[in-house]
Amino acid sequence: MNTERLANIIVAPRVSEKAATRADLENQHVFSVLKNATKPEIKKAVELMFDVKVKSVKVINMQGKLTRIGRTFGKRKDWKKAYVRLEEGFDINYGEEEAGK
Repeated sequence: MNTERLANIIVAPRVSEKAATRADLENQHVFSVLKNATKPEIKKAVELMFDVKVKSVKVINMQGKLTRIGRTFGKRKDWKKAYVRLEEGFDINYGEEEAGK
């Protein structure tokens, strides 16, 4: 696969209380990914970017929320969420070491 595409697949990590709990207890991390990304692409992108070994990937297509400003209705973009489970002994740090220095 094209390494340029793999570098763009992961949009951002999802930081929430639920994601932090999953990362601590189940070694599972949550990412926002491109809408057209596939499971094998997500797996290779995470392994390439974070130098870890991925055990499994689960994806969810999230529907954008309906919004309203005054009388005008709208809708946020649909997006895709990926739950990535890592092999035993691997972990992803999002820069906690640099922030603590």
